[in-house]
Amino acid sequence: MMQNNDLTRKVAFITGGVKRLGAAIARHLHASGMNLVLHYRHSETAAHALQAELHNQRSESVLLLQADLLHTAKLTRMMQQIIDHYGRLDVLVNNASSFYPTPLGEVEEPEWEDLLGTNLKAPFFLSQAAAPHLSATQGCIINLVDIHAERPLKLHPVYSIAKAGLVMLTKSLARELGPKVRVNAIAPGAILWPTHEMDEVTKQRIISSIPLKCHGEPTAIAKTVSFLVYDAEYITGQVITVDGGRTLSQ
Repeated sequence: MMQNNDLTRKVAFITGGVKRLGAAIARHLHASGMNLVLHYRHSETAAHALQAELHNQRSESVLLLQADLLHTAKLTRMMQQIIDHYGRLDVLVNNASSFYPTPLGEVEEPEWEDLLGTNLKAPFFLSQAAAPHLSATQGCIINLVDIHAERPLKLHPVYSIAKAGLVMLTKSLARELGPKVRVNAIAPGAILWPTHEMDEVTKQRIISSIPLKCHGEPTAIAKTVSFLVYDAEYITGQVITVDGGRTLSQ
């Protein structure tokens, strides 16, 4: 079992790591002593702001990597950049995700390619590229899935399909990469509201269906990531649902 002071030289790579859940995970792992590699696609301002914030706490502890993860041919080179910079990789958090409605009858191929690409294809090829480095450190992979991987979200069939695939990817890689690499997933419920407009009536309807009667905080996900990193040495191939009990009533 890793202790917090064992994390001071360890390295975590978080995709989509500069905003929302990714930033919360980054702050939490950084506070535990880990060095970070934070990927972003378009959020350059947020990326440099978070890097500056964390460097104020511990200098030279955050490497930023800008990339479109759909360009899978570049992912191996990205991994090499991490190894060249830090010399190791201990944790891969596949957090980057596209999310938007795709009503049946209106879905175009670019939407399919984007949603399957960011939520399933990129995590697979990133994991494949990271596997040798994670094996060397007996590290782990953590995938951010969704409660809608099992209970499809209305008007979001492509997204739900992609996240269901990511659950199977988690289980498959746990078998393929054991015993040296553990692979698990986290399925958030109502943690952060979508970036597009959601009216208060809809928010309250969702909250009323949750046994704990509240939405969760990003720190709940970050703490679960930390648990899987250094307190879950005998857990692999599992999905931990963090939803306040919401799936019990659907």
